[in-house]
Order: sequence, then structure tokens, then C-alpha cells
Amino acid sequence: MPNIKSAKKRVKVIATKTLRNKMLKSQLNTAIKKFKAAVEAGEKEAAQVAYVAAVKKVDQAVAKGILHKNNAAHKKSQFTLMYNKMA
Repeated sequence: MPNIKSAKKRVKVIATKTLRNKMLKSQLNTAIKKFKAAVEAGEKEAAQVAYVAAVKKVDQAVAKGILHKNNAAHKKSQFTLMYNKMA
């Protein structure tokens, strides 16, 4: 445990940020799973809605520094390919 006041504060701040990152990653993974499930089920309308939500969550993750922008671009490209193969 830290003894210095500023070090104690850093521990608290890091815990808060870790929790926020976990929440955002969980939301991202949930959106991706919903999209993939809709694609596998062949539901065009549900897949469209899930696609928009998944892309939005990926962009938000980049903005928050959770994903690298190239990783996000790769994911969005894969989502687009999956969605277009449905048609």
C-alpha cells in the first residue's frame, strides 16, 4: 500500500478508470455478440440495427482509448464484410 498522499490518490483514480474501461469493454463485446448472432440467424433488419450499434461502440472505444484506431478499422471492416455477405 502506498504511504504518500498522492500515491494513495493514484490508486483510487486507477481503480475508477479500470472500472470504466471494463464497463466499456463489456458493452462493446455485447454489441459485437448481438451483431454476430443476428448475422448468423440471417435476420437482415436486426443485423442492420446491431451493425450500427456495434460500429458506434467501436468508435466510442477508440475515443476513450480502449481500442487502437487501426484495430477499430479492422473490426468495422470485418463487420461490413459479414453484413454484406448476408445480402
